[in-house]
Amino acid sequence: AGSERVFYFEDGFHSPEDVKNGQLGQCFTFPWMNSVDINVTPKWVRETVWYQIFPERFCNGNKENDPDWVKPWGYHTVNNLDFYGGDLDGIRQKLPYLQELGITGLYLTPVFESPSSHKYDTTDYRKIDPGFGDEETMKLLVKEAHDRGIRVMLDGVFNHCGSNFLPWRDVMEKGPKSPYYDWFMINRWPCREGSTRDGRYYSFAFAERMPKLNTSEKKVRDYFLDTVRYWIETFDIDGLRLDVANEISHLFCRELRQMTKQLKPDFYLLGEIWHDAMPWLGGDEFDAVMNYPFAAAIREFWYQPEKTKSDLEEAIHENLVRYMRQTTEVLFNLLDSHDTDRLIHQTGGNQDLFFQQLAMLFTMPGSPCIYYGTEIAIEGGADPDCRRCMPWDQIEQGNYAEITEQVKQLIALRKEPAARSMEITFENNNSSDRVVEYVKTGAEGSRLRVVLNASGKETDVETEGSVLFARGYENGVLRAGGALVERL
Repeated sequence: AGSERVFYFEDGFHSPEDVKNGQLGQCFTFPWMNSVDINVTPKWVRETVWYQIFPERFCNGNKENDPDWVKPWGYHTVNNLDFYGGDLDGIRQKLPYLQELGITGLYLTPVFESPSSHKYDTTDYRKIDPGFGDEETMKLLVKEAHDRGIRVMLDGVFNHCGSNFLPWRDVMEKGPKSPYYDWFMINRWPCREGSTRDGRYYSFAFAERMPKLNTSEKKVRDYFLDTVRYWIETFDIDGLRLDVANEISHLFCRELRQMTKQLKPDFYLLGEIWHDAMPWLGGDEFDAVMNYPFAAAIREFWYQPEKTKSDLEEAIHENLVRYMRQTTEVLFNLLDSHDTDRLIHQTGGNQDLFFQQLAMLFTMPGSPCIYYGTEIAIEGGADPDCRRCMPWDQIEQGNYAEITEQVKQLIALRKEPAARSMEITFENNNSSDRVVEYVKTGAEGSRLRVVLNASGKETDVETEGSVLFARGYENGVLRAGGALVERL
């Protein structure tokens, strides 16, 4: 500020007098960089567009494996007790559809044996749920996906299990005499299954049917390391997302990384952590986390009219500098999931807001993911309503062709090097505090310009290059709610 001058060292700020008198702290120094300590993340993830699938509600491709209690397929409000017969064969049959959409990565919520529709209460970690198919079906799905250039990531639920998991059943029968007693967090015995709010044993979110696993115990860690090895060697999966990753021991996460990277050096390890995750992202645990802070930054700007483009810029930059660059480039960016309201529901059905947010998702660094049905703006409130069945009949009749085409255009933006780039400059060419404009610069000087009009009134915007995506733009005017992406 003016003539003021300060020096910043490892231990804080110093005045010129401190420097002159030799009162110096330590400089920021890396004495030596050993190659084994450098954080390396899978390069393929930077170019991947993910599609998250909740298998039970995506597509019923094989009615022969349907449970007796399956309900007729239909697009309507659902609950977690409903079963509709979605399975792995259904996903296989829709691979051409996903490839045409531009998808290059599948993230499947749990597919292993479980009594529930959501499968987060695992019974057998080494068996495909019979309602989804079998191990051969899984092998075919991965192979056929790979043949189409699509990677596959599964969901590992290692924080807790289901109450039908055999080790838990053995403990409930034998108590401290069970060889599995230390696999769980039992605080007093005898205890019965029931609400865990009294602390008798720990469980996920106090759910009595989801006892918490003790990943501090070596036998538990070894069991799951062997299980993940089985998934990789048997099915050739490309990644693993760890559910409730912030409650699993750091020791297990480090051992998991060492094992998976030895088996498959470009294997993608993703943690479900909703907050700042630096303790897990030093290069010895996860490659990335689900980037919910990014989704929160988007929501705050679009749903709080008092927020300005400067607020959004600050939130985005905070997101970009939170972790190491190589981590940021593979962060799992999302706007909704099986745990949140659907994106179109968040907007109150406003497709302008829906597309503006998607435009930002697909032009930010990281690895973007859309939840199944986003390409047709599927409705749905909080869990379980966000898990509705895909309306395939209506899709095939062309009822969603227009909205799907616009989503495809946004997905195609990821082929632009500038869309994936970390280099972003927010412009201030518009007087409105709610017209967002930024330029992305990529390899070999490639550039993208993005303009999003959240001001509530139309604004003049002159194009400078070739338009790649436009909504609400005509004759140099971007209407309220409009979005424009152009190659400069």
